[in-house]
Amino acid sequence: MQQADTNIVIRNPFGTMDVPDPRGSDVMHYAISASLAGDADDGNAAHWASVPASSDPLEGAWASRWNGGADPTIAGDTPEAWKQGRAEVRVANGRVYLRFDWDDGRRHGLIDAMRESGNRLVGKYINLTNPAITRPWIGLVVAPTRIDGCFPNGRLDFRR
Repeated sequence: MQQADTNIVIRNPFGTMDVPDPRGSDVMHYAISASLAGDADDGNAAHWASVPASSDPLEGAWASRWNGGADPTIAGDTPEAWKQGRAEVRVANGRVYLRFDWDDGRRHGLIDAMRESGNRLVGKYINLTNPAITRPWIGLVVAPTRIDGCFPNGRLDFRR
């Protein structure tokens, strides 16, 4: 059986569902009010992951963690609990894509962001396991081993 040509174009280099409207008004409003200091007092400053550093300062393997919401599919989860997993960062067509998982790889998310003002990233997150969940996200590339990130409900950070 031949499959119909749907003319669907995927923007992200992972070949997954794209983040809807990654530069939407919700993202821009959040980016105006949200900030990350990137200093030694930040919650992501302590080294919590061991992923070998890549020769590329941004692309490659990372570890991820987020809090600020309870995942109803994880027994006993709370908004304060960190959900950790693996991540990969790719840069394509002037955008930064961060694909990550949690719950031992059973849940997946994707961030589509643009670089602004040097090391600041502004974009949106989609829960690929439950695509109804999207949130504005901002990040700060602090070092080749650290990306601090936040969304309206909590944190979504990356480390090597």
